Amino acid sequence: MAAVPGGRRSGSAAGAHFFCTAGRGLEPFLMREVRSRLAATQVEYISGKVFFTTCSDLNMLKKLKSAERLFLLIKKQLPLNVSSVSKGKIFNEMQKLTNDDPESWLNAISIWKNLLELDAKKIKLSQKNANSLKRKVGENDIIAKKLKTEQMQEIQENKECQLEKQIEEETLEQGNFTTKRDKSQEELQNDVAEAVDTHNQNDLTFRVSCRCSGAIAKTFTAQEVGRVIGIALMKQFGWKADLRNPNLEIFIHLSDIYSVVGIPVFRVPLASRAYIKTAGLRSTIAWAMASLAEIKAGAVVLDPMCGLGTILLEAAKEWPDVYYVGADVSDSQLLGACDNLKAAGLKDKIELLKVSVIELPLPSESVDIIISDIPFGKKFKLGKDIKHIIQEMERSSHPFPGHFCGLAYPPAVLGTGALAVNRTELLPTWGWHSSVGRQIMNKSTG
Repeated sequence: MAAVPGGRRSGSAAGAHFFCTAGRGLEPFLMREVRSRLAATQVEYISGKVFFTTCSDLNMLKKLKSAERLFLLIKKQLPLNVSSVSKGKIFNEMQKLTNDDPESWLNAISIWKNLLELDAKKIKLSQKNANSLKRKVGENDIIAKKLKTEQMQEIQENKECQLEKQIEEETLEQGNFTTKRDKSQEELQNDVAEAVDTHNQNDLTFRVSCRCSGAIAKTFTAQEVGRVIGIALMKQFGWKADLRNPNLEIFIHLSDIYSVVGIPVFRVPLASRAYIKTAGLRSTIAWAMASLAEIKAGAVVLDPMCGLGTILLEAAKEWPDVYYVGADVSDSQLLGACDNLKAAGLKDKIELLKVSVIELPLPSESVDIIISDIPFGKKFKLGKDIKHIIQEMERSSHPFPGHFCGLAYPPAVLGTGALAVNRTELLPTWGWHSSVGRQIMNKSTG
């Protein structure tokens, strides 16, 4: 694999180089997503990572749903040769990651700083517009109240004092609320501004996070690699190491296939959804399942074994103009799902039912799409119930073009009608039209 060119990037016009980590089997989903959502170019992938170039800002980058973590790419090059080479020579090769092309590091730091500064400006502008709108609304409210008071004075002069007192109390209460909200927004703005100002300082603090796999993991520990890279960075750029609270984190992955160096763009992984209070199925997998279901506005979508409702949450966030139904027999699961709906603000979008999957209280052919992670395995022994489950789902769904999306399991569990593929891939079921089927067939035959 060729290294990323070390020449100066031409700024926002050419875009910045990024890469995302992805769960096994989700790389094709992430490639499609960065192309459609970010208008990304130079999209390519290796196992567990997708590389791309985009001009998108942080607000758009945060919207990626099939990615685990997002990094600003510094270097991507061929793997280090560890066979029949002394440790000293390998250490020298590691140090070359920083010493051979310092310009690529400085360019990446500059882009990283610009992303933060642009995000800070947008936050400030948004806050200014919000404050202006609040002032305008407040002025209109005062004018309306004055007019109302004058009219009431003509009719009921004896209520004038009472109305003025009420207006004063409402204005005072609104002022207190506005002050508290302004303080909260000001604190957020100060945090972003402080981060940007810190990046402008010469004494940048950093730490190195390493991951080693393959042959190099048998020769060096991640701590040894981190120490070598850390010392090289201090010598090359004069940065200061800070393992607890650094301004900057450097991520390095050394394997038998590639050597990758990058900067985490966000401290919290993209896969950790702020709107999910209690996690169930991995959010990236849930989104990928929903993305294959070809959900259209006005459709009826059912998860007959919804658990904590992760699939429906991901679908409702992406495709809101749909009627969603979740069913489960477990009280604890439904309580967790209800908490998730409240946290995500989706109680009016998703209906929860306590029913068995083999006794769905739905009319025949009333559901357009069924998406579910049927809980097979040692913990859940469905046995012969799988036939009744499939029959009930077929009964409640449109025969064509109904869709079913589910996670695949070995034929020994599902029967001979299923496809034997990895758990993180998706499968079609008996007789139903499914884009999922095309996805698997393309992969298995390609």
